[in-house]
Amino acid sequence: MPLAVELRSITKRFGAIVANERVNLAVERGKVHAIIGENGAGKTTLMNILFGLLQPDEGAILIDGVPTVLPNPAAAIKAGIGMVHQHFKLVQSLTVAENVFLGMEIRKGLFIDHRAQSERTATLSKQFGLEVDPNERVGLLSVGIEQRIEILKVLVRGARTIILDEPTAVLTPQESRELFQTLRGFVSQGMTVLFISHHLEEVMEVSDTVTVLRLGKEVGVRPIAGLSKAELIQMMVGHAISFDRRPRQKAKGAAVVEIRDLWARDDRLLPALRGVSFDIRRGEIVGVAGVAGNGQAELAEALSGLRAPSHGSILLEGRELVGRSARDIRAAGLAHVPGDRLVRGVDRHASIASNILMGRQDALPWSRRGIIDRSYLTRRTEALMRRFDIRAPGPQSLVKSLSGGNIQKVVLAREFSTEARFLLIDQPTRGVDIGATEAIHAEIMRQRGEGRAILLISVQLDELIALADRILVMFAGRIVGDLDAAGVTEEELGLLMAGVVPERQRDVAGIA
Repeated sequence: MPLAVELRSITKRFGAIVANERVNLAVERGKVHAIIGENGAGKTTLMNILFGLLQPDEGAILIDGVPTVLPNPAAAIKAGIGMVHQHFKLVQSLTVAENVFLGMEIRKGLFIDHRAQSERTATLSKQFGLEVDPNERVGLLSVGIEQRIEILKVLVRGARTIILDEPTAVLTPQESRELFQTLRGFVSQGMTVLFISHHLEEVMEVSDTVTVLRLGKEVGVRPIAGLSKAELIQMMVGHAISFDRRPRQKAKGAAVVEIRDLWARDDRLLPALRGVSFDIRRGEIVGVAGVAGNGQAELAEALSGLRAPSHGSILLEGRELVGRSARDIRAAGLAHVPGDRLVRGVDRHASIASNILMGRQDALPWSRRGIIDRSYLTRRTEALMRRFDIRAPGPQSLVKSLSGGNIQKVVLAREFSTEARFLLIDQPTRGVDIGATEAIHAEIMRQRGEGRAILLISVQLDELIALADRILVMFAGRIVGDLDAAGVTEEELGLLMAGVVPERQRDVAGIA
């Protein structure tokens, strides 16, 4: 039986940068084939070539054994290739069914047949285990449901091979497990999945075969059976990496951040924070765990001035932050790495240097008398690019030209290079490769060592256990657990995240 997809000696250059160099990829029909590598290894470029978004400078593409030219995505779709991008492309004001059929609407005469579209969406979603309400507005749905819609868009166009680019980067652990069940359903029906991910546990759980890229070159193809995580890491980065808990002295500094009885409402005006109280000491990392939708996002927004609390107090070194603007809160000593880097973290259409400058354009030595010191900005940006390993031609490279992981490193470089006493870090390693994750973890620990008070929000429980001094667990807008990270297990955290509160934690949660 011919291979579902075969790429032979694919080379792609962007000026002096070689993104893919003579890469080979052989994907069997009815399998999940993972593609892994560090940021900038060429994974997304290779998949963009397969989907017709880019043209190779050299090499050949074969679909079902037939040499095929894919000049654009329409040709790829016609050849049975579909791609779900890392950053979704949905129209928020339209319904699920309207998004699924956008550009290929079912018509009855001159008019769109909305009923037929809804029925077809419902049938398809049931067939593949992607339960959605066809008539719900997309703007009201969770990120996990949005991803299901993107997959349905691909399926309705007849895809037999589906490319998923970092599909779990925006999902909760529960949503990720549901996605894996969907992928197993695909292969049971003879479909093929190309799966790009930085999370090696996911790769090992869901994939049959893995291709490893490093600096644009293929360095190995291995069946997952019998392959260890350590071997995968060695192939990816060329050396061993440990993500064991980082050693540290117990934080003994004074409280830098004091949060008392904080209440806030969500966008639907329903209670999202319910009497949240905790402190963060100087040189302490406090982690926050919880299933999405239990108040973590609203907590980050309230602390950063992006959401007005309805009640309560937030003190930063004794200064009240409630009622102050986001700009004033930053000036008071907060640095913020937002969870949604493309919405609140960067201006994608601006350069790396311009993004590094954001928030400092009126301050010395970045500007003098209202005029930006371009020479200083360039030097500082170059230094930060080296320190955070931002892979781009130079400071004037546009952020939109970078991989997701490198965009994240731009945000971290800007926020970690301030003099802030309080770091609010939300999903620091989302969409970031193994090597960069190790470097980011080391940088967070360095910031702790310099006496910063750090609030770390992450869906990665192993990340919280490795870095945090204490872990707060949120459920239904309350803190239901305040645990010493040195002795906690993922199982304990998981139970609290599900609302199962042991007797010893009921006082913390305010449960009688």
